[in-house]
Amino acid sequence: MSQSPSPLAQAASSPGLEMYLPLVLLFVLAAGFAVFSVLLGPLVGPRRYNRAKQMAYECGIEPSPQPLVGGGRMPVAYYITAMLFILFDIEMVFLYPFAVSADALGLFGVVEIVLFVATVGFAFAYVWRRGGLDWN
Repeated sequence: MSQSPSPLAQAASSPGLEMYLPLVLLFVLAAGFAVFSVLLGPLVGPRRYNRAKQMAYECGIEPSPQPLVGGGRMPVAYYITAMLFILFDIEMVFLYPFAVSADALGLFGVVEIVLFVATVGFAFAYVWRRGGLDWN
């Protein structure tokens, strides 16, 4: 007559959802802390409101009313400059690991980086030719 293992031994030997319990508890703890912080802030924070604190902040100067025509739109050149900054910032993020492990990558790494820089260079040349860098 063979003995079957006890239910406790079976539960310990079969990995199920129990292995995710610490992760679920961490998410519950993080969500609880976030909700607690958001709800507790207005209750214990100072309540010293005045007219200056209720106004929009624009670099220390009094805000001007928005014009009726145009709705206060920003020039497109600002957005293009921001996108170019993000583009070259991401390029630098990809170039740093290559610079650290250039010896280990060998010729394959050099070819990949040349292709990457050429792709970014074509994008830069396109924006330059279209006049995206002209500040008129």
